[in-house]
Amino acid sequence: MLWLILFEWLNNQLLKMQWLHDLVTWLVEQVLGLSTRENLGGSLHFFIYDVIKIFILLSVLIFAISYIQSFYPPERTRRILGRFNGLSANILAALLGTVTPFCSCSSIPLFIGFTNAGLPIGVTFSFLISSPLVDLASIILLAGIFNWKIAIAYVLVGLILAVIGGSIISAAHLENYVEPFVFQGKIADSGEESLTTSERLEFAKEQVLEIVRRVWHYILIGVGIGAAIHNWIPESLISAVLGQDKWYSVLVATLVGVPMYADIFGTLPVAEALVLKGVGLGTALSFMMGVTALSLPSMIMLNKVVKSRLLAVFVGVVTLGIIIIGYLFNAFAYLLL
Repeated sequence: MLWLILFEWLNNQLLKMQWLHDLVTWLVEQVLGLSTRENLGGSLHFFIYDVIKIFILLSVLIFAISYIQSFYPPERTRRILGRFNGLSANILAALLGTVTPFCSCSSIPLFIGFTNAGLPIGVTFSFLISSPLVDLASIILLAGIFNWKIAIAYVLVGLILAVIGGSIISAAHLENYVEPFVFQGKIADSGEESLTTSERLEFAKEQVLEIVRRVWHYILIGVGIGAAIHNWIPESLISAVLGQDKWYSVLVATLVGVPMYADIFGTLPVAEALVLKGVGLGTALSFMMGVTALSLPSMIMLNKVVKSRLLAVFVGVVTLGIIIIGYLFNAFAYLLL
């Protein structure tokens, strides 16, 4: 059908940026005189193409998301969440987390603010899980790097993990394991801030600059690692550790990812390179989720506001969820690829 042909063309040109892929191929082969089928040329192509593509998509998406977000400042978000309770509140918190393009460390101040404002800790934990793990920009980037089926499936399981994780923490009644100072601050209700269109556009531009400044080095490092994996590390070596036939691959990928610290935008190229090398889709996504949701720096920060027992429950629930998701993606990858 015509609309399917049009959608595929738009997907290839706007998301996958086939025009950029071809342009970089010409640059590497014709200008630099290197073959993209050899290690050096292939690495340069992977690095240049992915860096430019990610920065273009990231800038456009963050601008659009931030413009929308200007209508929903944290105080308004808190009031919306305050109208709900139980499972519906966890679901709404997880959904609101998708429109906040923050890494796990940046989400923690909002977690403190929401808890201080009287929201149940399970609801704030649903937000804390969802915010770094799933956002609107990552949906588009996943679709651009993999495909729409994988992007949608990733978002759905990420939201389910956020809802279940927050619900478990709510059911465990662990409020006493939040540090007392979190409840002692005062939240000023500034009311709805009325911004003009030009002010919202300026806000969106500032958000793009701020987020790009915060993540650019993670993107370069992530794409660099991806280029090395894709063109220099033998497939046999990767398969020996993380091959689809290894039952422990998801466990290893998750546990290796947890101590690291990177934004989802920096881990996507690594996941892409691993999948291209024959690593299971679920294994690669488990690594990516472990890095973004349970990075060591964010856990150190969270340990300042919650006690060890609550932190252990949070890490345990999220780690187990990521491992289960990884095995599910590996089992049903044939439906998505």
